[in-house]
Amino acid sequence: MFQIIYSKKAVKFLQKLDRPTQKRLVTAISKLPLVGDIKKLQGVDGYRLRVGNFRVLFDVNGIIIDIIEIGNRGDIYKGV
Repeated sequence: MFQIIYSKKAVKFLQKLDRPTQKRLVTAISKLPLVGDIKKLQGVDGYRLRVGNFRVLFDVNGIIIDIIEIGNRGDIYKGV
């Protein structure tokens, strides 16, 4: 199976959210890379997962999934 590694930035964002939203995001992330609204990012390496108004940016290296960043729909792509 895949090993999921969260960046400090992603963990920090998750901790600010309320419990039901945290649960929804973590459940969606645990199903990666098989299920979900996933698209390849243009111009940079990696993929994005859509979970409601949130976006999860991640990259797949063999059996390791790196969760790079989690954020709101409008703000997440500004740092990329």
